[in-house]
Amino acid sequence: MSILNNLFNKKENQGEQEEILPVIPREIYESGVLRLQDIIAPSALEITSNHIKIGEKVARVLFVMSYPRFLAANWFSPIINLDKVFDISIFIHPTDTAVTLRSLQKKVAEVQSQIHLKEEKGFIRDPILDTAFQDLEDLRDKLQQAQEKLFNVGIYITVYANNEEELNQAETEIKAILESKLVYVKPSLFQQKEGLETVFPLGMDNLDVNTQLNSSPVSSLFPFVSFDLSSDKGILYGINRHNNSLILFDRFSMENYNSVVFAKAGSGKSYATKLEVLRSLMLGTDVIIIDPEREYEYLAEATGGRYFNISLNSIHHINPFDLPPVREDESPADVLRSNIISLVGLFRLMLGGLSVEEDSIMDKAITETYASKDITSETDFSGAMPPTLSDLELVLASMEGGESLAQRMSKYTKGTWAGFINQPTNVDINKKMVVFSIRDMEDELRPIGMYLITHYIWNVIRRDIKKRMLVIDEAWWMMKYEDTASFLYSIAKRCRKYYLGLATITQDVGDFLASPYGIPIITNSSIQILLKQSPATIDVVQRTFNLTDEEKYLLLESDVGEGIFFAGLKHVAIKVLASYTEDQIITSDPAQLMAIKKAKEEFNLAQK
Repeated sequence: MSILNNLFNKKENQGEQEEILPVIPREIYESGVLRLQDIIAPSALEITSNHIKIGEKVARVLFVMSYPRFLAANWFSPIINLDKVFDISIFIHPTDTAVTLRSLQKKVAEVQSQIHLKEEKGFIRDPILDTAFQDLEDLRDKLQQAQEKLFNVGIYITVYANNEEELNQAETEIKAILESKLVYVKPSLFQQKEGLETVFPLGMDNLDVNTQLNSSPVSSLFPFVSFDLSSDKGILYGINRHNNSLILFDRFSMENYNSVVFAKAGSGKSYATKLEVLRSLMLGTDVIIIDPEREYEYLAEATGGRYFNISLNSIHHINPFDLPPVREDESPADVLRSNIISLVGLFRLMLGGLSVEEDSIMDKAITETYASKDITSETDFSGAMPPTLSDLELVLASMEGGESLAQRMSKYTKGTWAGFINQPTNVDINKKMVVFSIRDMEDELRPIGMYLITHYIWNVIRRDIKKRMLVIDEAWWMMKYEDTASFLYSIAKRCRKYYLGLATITQDVGDFLASPYGIPIITNSSIQILLKQSPATIDVVQRTFNLTDEEKYLLLESDVGEGIFFAGLKHVAIKVLASYTEDQIITSDPAQLMAIKKAKEEFNLAQK
C-alpha cells in the first residue's frame, strides 16, 4: 500500500488526505454526468462578429441571400466540389399551397393594378412589371395544377481555415464562384454562433434566412452533381472519399483499355486488382493473369478457371515456336516475321545479350529451324508441327558462327534449365479465367518465363478477338530488361484493336520508371491507380503523375486500399471496398487464408 500511497502523493502517518483535482470541467465533475456533447465539443470557442475560433481553426458562416430569375442545373456543383474544408446545410421548408395561392392572387392583383395605372397615365410599358406578372401567373397556374410546390429555402455554408487570411481568401473564392451565377452570399455578421448551430447536423434553422423557391430551382441545387466517376455501365472500383459517391467505370469505354497500378507492398494493390477481375468476370470479360506470387490461385479455383504453374519441374509447358493461325487480314509472311522478331528478343534475354553478328545469325537460324518443319512465308503452316528449342540448337551447331550460340543454348535443352521451355505446348486457355503462376520459377528465369507466357498469350489473343483483360502483376520484373520492357510496350500500344485491356501492376516504382518504356506505358494507360506510396518513391510518383502537394501527402498517409483513381483527365480519391463474399475470395491476408484453409479442411472431413 505504501507504493500506491507514494504514487498518489500520499504520505504515511498523515491524518488529512490531500485534495485530488478533477481532470474534467468542475461542473461536469460535480454533477457526475458526462453527456455526448461534452465529449465531442471543442475545449473552447471564441466568437467574434464575423468569425468563430474553434481550437486551432477559424470558421465563418455564410448564407445565400439572393438568386437570379433562372437557376441552371448543376449551378451548385462548383461549390460542392471546391477543394476547401467546409460544411453546407440546406433547409427546405414546405409551404401550404392554399395559403400560397391566396398570397399569389393578392400579389398578381397588385402587379396588374400597377400595370393598369401606368397605362392610364400613358407611361411606356415596364418590362420588369410585365415579366413579374407573367412569372406570377405561370407559377399560380402550376400550383393550382399541382405541377409545382413552393418552399422556403435556406442555404448556409461554414468555411474553415487555419487563420483569418486563409478564411478571407476562401470566402472571396466562394463569393466569386456564386456571383458569376448571379447568386449572392453574405457572412452572418454578429450571428456567427447561430449560424454555426444552423450548419451543425441538428436540424435547427436558427438564422432563418429563407427565400421562396418553387420545385424546379430547388431541384437544381441538390448535391447529386459531385465530381465523380460514375457512369451507366462498368464495374464498381470503389468509393469516392471526397463525397462518398460510387466510382463506377468501364475501362472499355476509354480511348484505350489499359491501366497501371502503383503501390508499395501491403497497400492493397493485388486486392484491388482481384476485386476488379472478379467483377469484370461477372460482366462477361475474359481474364488472363500472370501471377508471380501465387496470389490468384484461389480466385481461379472459385471462379472455375484454370491455373497453370510454369517452372523447371512443372508438367505445364509452353513452346516459344508456336505460331498463331493466320487471320483473314494477315499474310503468312507477316505472322512468321512477327514471331521471329519476338523469338530473337526472347533468345537475347535467355543468352544474356547478342552482338550484332550473333543477332543476324540467330535470325537466320530461327528461319531455317521453321523451314525444317516446312514452315515458310509461302506455305500454309496452319496444320504444321512447330519446332522446339532442340531443333534450333541443331541448326545453330551446323551454321558457321553459330557454335558458340549452340553451346550457350545447351543449358536450356540439356542442362540445368532444361525442361520448361524445350517441350511442346500442353496448356489450353479456353476458359473465362486463366492464371499462369511463376512463383516457383528461379529469380534469374522469371523475366524469361514472363516473356514466354506473355508471348504465348499474345498469339492466342491475336487468333481470337473477344473482350479480354490481361493482368501482369509485379511488372517490374519485365521492366528490368530492355527486350521484355519493349515487348510489354508493344502490347500496350497494339492491344486495343484486339479488344484487350492490359493491367500493369507493380510495387517497385523506381525500376518501372527507370526503364525508357516506363513513361510510355503509363501514357498509353487511360486508367491509373495510385495507392499508398513509400516516402522513398513519392517524389518520383509526384513528378510522373503531376500531383499536388495535398495529393502527395494523401498517398503517404492513406490506409490499405486507399489512394487516387485516374481515368483520363479526371481523378478522385478512392477507397476500395468489397463485400464479405468477395473479401473471402480475394483476400491476401495470411491469417484469413489460413482460417479459410482450415474451414475447407473441416468441411471436407465432415462430408466424409
